[in-house]
Amino acid sequence: MGSDGELAAASTQMEEAMNELNQALGLATFRTVDAMSEVLQSIVGNGEFLVSNATLIEERTAAIQDNTTTIIDQNQELASNQKAMTDIQQETLQKLGEYFGQVEIAPKPLESPPEPISTVPFNRDPEFINRATLLDVVNKRLAKLHSDEKDTNSRSRVAFVGLGGVGKSQLAIECSYRIREQSPDTWVFWVYASNTARFEQSYWEIANRAKITGRDDPQVNIFKLVCDWLQDAKNKNWVLILDNVDDVSILQAPISVNKETQVKNGNGAFKQSLSTFIPQVQHGLLILTTRSRSVASKLVNDSDIIAVNPMDKSQASALMEEKLGMQANKENVLELIEALEFMPLAIVQAAAYIKCRAPRFSVPQYLETLQKNDHKTARLLNYEAGHRQRDWEAKNSILITWQLSFDYIRKTRPSAADLLSLMSFFDRQGIPEDLLHDVKAQKDASGSDDDSIADYDSDDEFEDDIMTLRDYSFISMSQDAKVFEMHRLVQLSTRTWLETSGQIERWKELFIEKLYNGFPSGEYEDWGKCQLLFSHVKSAMSQQPNSEESLQKWASLLNQGLSYALDRGIMIDIEPMAVKAMKAYKKVFGAEHPDTLMSMGSLAATFWRLGRFPEAEMLAVQVAETSKRIHGAEHPDTLTWMSNLAAILSDSGRLQEAERLKAQVVETSKRVLGEDHPDTLGRMRNLALTFSSLGRDLEAEALEMQVLEAQKRVLGEEHPHVLITLNNLAVMFLNQGRFLEAKVLEEKVLEARRRVLGEEHPHTLNTSNNLAVAFWNLGQFPESEALQTQVLETRKRVLGEDHPETLISMSNLASALSHLDRLPEAEVLQMQVLETRKRILGEEHPDTLLSMGEQAFTLLSLGQSLEAHTLQVQVVEAQKRILGEEHPNTLTSMNNLASTCWKLDRFLEAEALHVQILETRKMVLGEDHPDTLTSMDNLAFVFRDLGRLPEAKALETQVLQARMAKIGGNHSDTLESTADL
Repeated sequence: MGSDGELAAASTQMEEAMNELNQALGLATFRTVDAMSEVLQSIVGNGEFLVSNATLIEERTAAIQDNTTTIIDQNQELASNQKAMTDIQQETLQKLGEYFGQVEIAPKPLESPPEPISTVPFNRDPEFINRATLLDVVNKRLAKLHSDEKDTNSRSRVAFVGLGGVGKSQLAIECSYRIREQSPDTWVFWVYASNTARFEQSYWEIANRAKITGRDDPQVNIFKLVCDWLQDAKNKNWVLILDNVDDVSILQAPISVNKETQVKNGNGAFKQSLSTFIPQVQHGLLILTTRSRSVASKLVNDSDIIAVNPMDKSQASALMEEKLGMQANKENVLELIEALEFMPLAIVQAAAYIKCRAPRFSVPQYLETLQKNDHKTARLLNYEAGHRQRDWEAKNSILITWQLSFDYIRKTRPSAADLLSLMSFFDRQGIPEDLLHDVKAQKDASGSDDDSIADYDSDDEFEDDIMTLRDYSFISMSQDAKVFEMHRLVQLSTRTWLETSGQIERWKELFIEKLYNGFPSGEYEDWGKCQLLFSHVKSAMSQQPNSEESLQKWASLLNQGLSYALDRGIMIDIEPMAVKAMKAYKKVFGAEHPDTLMSMGSLAATFWRLGRFPEAEMLAVQVAETSKRIHGAEHPDTLTWMSNLAAILSDSGRLQEAERLKAQVVETSKRVLGEDHPDTLGRMRNLALTFSSLGRDLEAEALEMQVLEAQKRVLGEEHPHVLITLNNLAVMFLNQGRFLEAKVLEEKVLEARRRVLGEEHPHTLNTSNNLAVAFWNLGQFPESEALQTQVLETRKRVLGEDHPETLISMSNLASALSHLDRLPEAEVLQMQVLETRKRILGEEHPDTLLSMGEQAFTLLSLGQSLEAHTLQVQVVEAQKRILGEEHPNTLTSMNNLASTCWKLDRFLEAEALHVQILETRKMVLGEDHPDTLTSMDNLAFVFRDLGRLPEAKALETQVLQARMAKIGGNHSDTLESTADL
C-alpha cells in the first residue's frame, strides 16, 4: 500500500499532464480560428474588391465555409480527445487505487439546467425605428404561444421576406429583445442559416448554452439533439430565429446521424435533409428571414409570409435623422431618402458616409453626387460602414448585398438573370412584357454567339423567370399584370454588376434594339403606345452605346421620341434628347449627311417650341445653307429647311422677311415639284397665313381658295390636308369679322373631322375651339362657354393638362369668363395657366409672358389698376428683350400698358406709348393693317381726353375710311368707327 503522499504526488502529476494536453489542443483550435479571422478580415475589409471580382467572392466564401467546418470538426475532435484523456485518467486512477487500495472515482456530477436565455449575438439598436404593423403579426403569435390554452391549429412559424437591406434582420433582432422583455422565461435562439456550417455552429451554441445532455458525445448528431430538445414540451417556450435563409439548398442539405453510422450503412442510408431538424411545436415559434419568397414557402404557409417593403416616408426620415445624429434641413432629408427609395440599409449607409465626413460633406452634397451618374451613385452606394446589428457575413453596402443575390440567381437560373439584365435599362416603372420576350430571336439577329442569353421561346420558361425575380423582390407587377416595376437602385446595382463582369454593352445594345423596334412612328393613331414607351426612351438617353450600328439606332430612337414629344407638347428634357441625337448622327455619318441635317432641324424645331427664337433661327439658317451647298437651292430637302426657317421668322414677328422667304419657296416648289404637289400646296397655305397676319386678307383668302380647289382635285373632298385648309379659311373669316360665315364653315369642318379623324383628334379639338370663338362673337355666350369647357376637358384627357393647346383652351375660357364679369373664376384659371407655363416653359417664354399679360388685364378689370400696371411694365420689358420691340406680342402688350396708363389718368404716358406703337405698326404691318387701325383708334381716344378734338377726329376719319375700304361697312369694327364719329 502506498502512502497518501505518494498518491497525491501521482494525482498531481496526472493533472499537470492533462492540463498540458488541453492547452496544446486549445492552442491549435485558437490558431485555426485566427487563421479563419485573417481570411475574413481580408475579405470584409475590402468591399470594392468583392464587387470587382465575383469569382473570388465565391472562392473566399467557400474557404470560409471550409474553415468553419474545420473548426467544428476540430471541436468534435477536441471533445473526442478530451474524452479519451478522461478515460485514460480514470483507468490510471483505478489502477492506482487498486494498487494503493485507497482511491475511489466519483461519478461526473449532473448539470443543473440553466434559466432561459437569449443567444442573439447583437446588441439592441437604440435607434431602431418602429415598424409596428410588421411586428404586430409576431406579437399575436407570441400571445398564443404564452396562452394557457394551446390551439392545435395555431400556426407557429412566420417569415420576414424582402430585398436584401430592407431591414428583415433588424426586425428579427428587435423582436428578440421585445420577447425577452415581455417573457423572461422564454428561450430565444439565433441561428445563422446562410450555409450549413454556420447552421451547425449555431446549433452547437444552443446545445452548450442550454446545457443539453448528450452534447459531449463525440458521435452525437447535433441537429437531432437540439431538435429533440426543442420538441420536448418540458423545456418551456422558445423562439427560434433563422436568419438569412436565402439558399434553398441549405434546407435540402443531407445530414447523417453520425460518421460511424454513415460508414456502416453506406450510401447515406440514415441521411435526412436539414429542414427535418427544424421543429414545429405548439410551445415554440420559428421566425425566418429570407430574400426569397420561394424559400420561405418551403418552411411556412403563404399566409404566414410577411412582406418587408422599404420604409414609408416618415419612418425613413426618422431613421436618417437618428443615424445622422445632427441637424439637417428636412426638405433635403426628404429628397435624399426618396432618392434612396426608402431602403433602410442605403439610408444607414448614406448617414454613415455623411457623418464621418462632416462638416466637409453634407446631405445636399451627398444628394448632388448621388444624382450625377451611374458611376458616382455606385461609388457612394458601395461604401461599407460598420453596422453593429449586422452579421459579419452580411455586407454593409446595399449594392454588394444585392449583387451577391444576382450571383446566386445567375448560378441557379441564368435565364432569370438575363431577364433582370435587360430590365435594368428600362425606366423603373411601366416595363412592358411584350418587349421582354423573344430574346433569342434578337440574339440571332445581332449575330451574337453568346449562348448565355436566355431562350424565351417557351412561355413557361418566361413565367418561371418572372417568378424567380419576384421571389427575390427584384421586380413587381403593376395593376396591369403585363407591366412590371423595379426599384431604381436595383436597376443601378444590376448595371454595375454587368459592368463589373464586362457584359453591360451587350445588354445595353439589346435594350436599344428592342425599344427601337417597338417605338412607333409617332402618328396620332400610335400616341397610346408612344405614351407607354416614352419614359423608356427618356431612360435610353443616358445609355449611349459604343458600336456604330447600335449608336445609329439609338440616335433614331431619340429622334422618334423627340418628334412625339413635340407633337404632344412635352417640353421637359426635349432639348438634351435633341442634342444627343444630333451628336450621335454627326459621329456616325458626319456633319453634312441628310440624317444629321434632319437631326439639326429637329433641334431647331425644339428651340422654336421652347420660344428660343434666335437659337432656332441660327440653327435653321445653318441647316438651310448646308443643304443648299450640298444639294443645291432647288433640292426638296433644301426647300423643306427654307420653309421651316420661314415659319421661325414668322413666329419671331419678322413677318415681312417670312413673307419673302415663303414666296420664294412656293415659286421654287411649283417649278421643281409641280403646282399640285402636296408639299407645294402646303407651302402656299403657309404663305396665305402670313398674308393674313400682315392684314392682307383678300390676298390670303384668294390663295387659300386656290389651294383648296387644287387639294380637292388631287386629294379628295375630305382628305385631312383639305380640312386643314378649310379650317384656315374659317379662321381668316373670324379675323375679318365675318363671324356667321366662319361659324358655318367651322361647323362643316368639325363634322368632317369628327367623321374622318375622330372626336378627340387634336385637329378636331382645334376646330371645336374655333367654333366656340365664332359663337362668342355672335353673342351665343352659353353655347360658346359649353363648347370651350368641353374642348378643355377633352384636351386635358387626350393631350394632358400641361400641353400648350390645353393651356390655350384654359386661357380662352378664362377670357370668356372675364368678359362675362365672372372675374374670380377667370382669375383662378389664368393663375393656373400662368403657373403651369412658368413651370414647364420658364419665366420668360413668350407664352408665359402672354399669360402674365392676361393676368394683368384681369387685375385691371378687378379695379387693381396699379398692380396691373406693374405687371404690364414687367411683361413689356421682358418681351422687348426676348422678342424685340417690333414683335406683334410686344406691341400688343405696349398697347395694353397704354390703356392702363389712360385709366390711371396718366394721359401723357398713354399718348407717348400709343404714338410709338402706331409708328411701329405702320412700319412693320402697313398703314391699313387691322392692328394699325386699332392703334390709330386708341390714340384718337387719348386725344379726345386731352381736349385735342381736331386731331382725334382726323384720326377717326382715317380709320373709318380704311375700314370701309378693307372690310366693308357692315363689319363690327366699321360700325364702331362710325359710331365714334
